[in-house]
Amino acid sequence: MALSPGTMLGSYRIESPLGAGGMGEVYRATDTRLGREVAVKILPEHLASFAEARERFEREARVISSLSHPSICTLFDIGTQDGSAYLVMELLEGETLAARLLRGPLKLDETLRLGAQVADALDKAHRKGIIHRDLKPANLMLTKSGVKVLDFGVAKLREDPSGSGTLTGTGILPTRAPTRTTPLSSPLTTEGAIVGTMQYMAPEQLEGKPVDHRADIFSLGAVLYEMMTAKRVFEGASQASVIAAILEREPRPVSALVPACPAALDRAIARCLAKDPDERWQSALDIKSDLEWIGQQSGITATQRAASDASAGKTASSRARPVSAAVMAAALLVVGAATFGMGWILHRSEPTPARLMRVSLVMPRG
Repeated sequence: MALSPGTMLGSYRIESPLGAGGMGEVYRATDTRLGREVAVKILPEHLASFAEARERFEREARVISSLSHPSICTLFDIGTQDGSAYLVMELLEGETLAARLLRGPLKLDETLRLGAQVADALDKAHRKGIIHRDLKPANLMLTKSGVKVLDFGVAKLREDPSGSGTLTGTGILPTRAPTRTTPLSSPLTTEGAIVGTMQYMAPEQLEGKPVDHRADIFSLGAVLYEMMTAKRVFEGASQASVIAAILEREPRPVSALVPACPAALDRAIARCLAKDPDERWQSALDIKSDLEWIGQQSGITATQRAASDASAGKTASSRARPVSAAVMAAALLVVGAATFGMGWILHRSEPTPARLMRVSLVMPRG
């Protein structure tokens, strides 16, 4: 049952609804003790009667409280009232990545920056032994300060041998005996159960096999793909076709949809999406480092973006002109320097180990 404005949950006064999902309702509220705005997530009474739902809610509280990271939503408080448990979290102003993608793909620099932030947050969780298991655009909030990873409700601890994700220790929410006997449609503790959102699940996750942190890396690859293209990497007319695509088909390269995508980013995303976990990136920190390196090598600056946007506004005749002599001269200088350098190396009396050289030329549009 929805809470009306003015309802008090402990010292928190409900102001307005923010959203609702299958496992809870979120409200804007005021902390009357500290005079600040917060977000309150409620576990409705009809779900509080199920041990599985309470376990998931408690798990989310434990996971968030154990993580301190600028890209992970902060937990302030927990409590129960009138049979309903609630979490008090920081209030985030912005929109989800899912909502943003409805307007089209992100720019390259945005994808690299936000992707690196998500990877850094995942690395923090993975180092604590926490696997998110439901990373997707709807669980990423875009704010002025950056991206925030939300909803650790189906996270699990890597150390949990059963794969159920049950957290051990004294419960943080008061125990309440179930009043209904009908089980949830997808019990948390069922071994081999599929938990997460299908389009972003790793193959081993779909098959109900034990998963580790590399399942999150697969999901991150799917999110990066969608950031660049505004299209899901795995599509299908039915659940069966989506599952078949994830298990059997190689996705189209990002560069096939976005020609301006750097080859290095294409490879980074493809490696995230490898079917075999052993062939993926083995840590989220590696992904973060690679995304930051690609950003540095791409040489994208605010000045260059402004120049690129200005060139896009020229007339059709000016766009059809040949590339400027200055750009061609720069390209020739680079090629000439490389040729001279190779000749010098080949004619040296002492052999020198080969050194990788990368050159990035930002060409004007047209």
